[in-house]
Amino acid sequence: MKRLTIGYFVDSFFPMIDGVAMVVDNYAKRLSKVADVVVFAPKPVKEEYDDSIFPYKVVRCNSLSLLYIDYNLPTPKIDPGFIKELNKYKLDVVHIHSPATLGQIGVKYAKKNNTLLIGTLHSQYKQDIMRTVKSERITNILLKNVVHVFNQCDEVWTVNKKLIEVFKEEYHYKKKPRIIPNATDMMPVKDISEARNIINKKYNIKQTDKVLLFVGRLNKLKNIMFIVDSLVELNKLKLNYNYKMIFVGSGQDEKELKKYVLKNNLDDKVIFTGRVEDRDELARFYVRSDLFLFPSWYDTNSIVQIEAASQKTPTVFIDGTVTSSTITNNFNGFTTPNSAYEYAKRIDEILNDNELLQNVSENAFKTVYKTWDNVVEEIYALYNQLLENKFKE
Repeated sequence: MKRLTIGYFVDSFFPMIDGVAMVVDNYAKRLSKVADVVVFAPKPVKEEYDDSIFPYKVVRCNSLSLLYIDYNLPTPKIDPGFIKELNKYKLDVVHIHSPATLGQIGVKYAKKNNTLLIGTLHSQYKQDIMRTVKSERITNILLKNVVHVFNQCDEVWTVNKKLIEVFKEEYHYKKKPRIIPNATDMMPVKDISEARNIINKKYNIKQTDKVLLFVGRLNKLKNIMFIVDSLVELNKLKLNYNYKMIFVGSGQDEKELKKYVLKNNLDDKVIFTGRVEDRDELARFYVRSDLFLFPSWYDTNSIVQIEAASQKTPTVFIDGTVTSSTITNNFNGFTTPNSAYEYAKRIDEILNDNELLQNVSENAFKTVYKTWDNVVEEIYALYNQLLENKFKE
């Protein structure tokens, strides 16, 4: 079998840590053992990053810093050095992970060179665009461009059935994507007691304290203010335990979130750790936590909920969210109505029902936790199959 050359095109990448960057990195790391992999990504604006740490090639294009947004804007079309470097490669597979600037460059390359072109729908782009442009009319125009980019792909992948429905009903996308679920490289912690003790000592948490956790970008799109509202409601209940809420991450709304915590007199309950890049350290947070709180309306099949499941920590979602569609309430996760009071009441009910919590924790581990090794093996086989179908006589 021919050794493939695979190009990934992504508009966000390390040092920015988000779900898309994690997906691409995990694809690329594993596939670099059997293929030549190149990731085309933006340069960080404010800091240098050592790409030699990766077992695959990274080609960077210039980018611009954007005000009030976590992400930079890649500018490949006005970076002749980047285009020249891109054209040195004879790619067998172009796989875009964004419909924006670098994704569009990937489409242009694939069309020019008759290369297999795959696109992955990761996000609910309408929410991203609306928050940035704050205009329904402009958002709808830009969404047509998003659909146009994906319509040019030979095949489109996404993470679950619910997101397919969103793209069909809200974006009027005609093709039927293939479902390729997200996964994680996180392995179960071997010494659970030691992991718990490390977090307890570092953050002055008592052994008997219940711990609630959020991991991710501190961005309002993640519904982080709702978590604070829920803690306010939780404190109104007659609790028979003490608890701590840990926010792991950083982001554009971090300062506002911290102010909101102080405004609601929750500073004695809430811990902010900042961004945690050490995977072993991150795993310890999941181990120490009783529940992972993820009320996001934005996410689709977030890697953090899979990471939590890897340590037998179940997630509390909101009913009807895309990212909750992969779990069954009271079996391998929890859902609640879209109400801070109901969310808080549910947290309290769960923490007072040890048998339910233990059963759901075990089921989350068995059914939600997936490893990248298995997923990427399937992806490599798909690439070869799709190439054969595209070019067979």
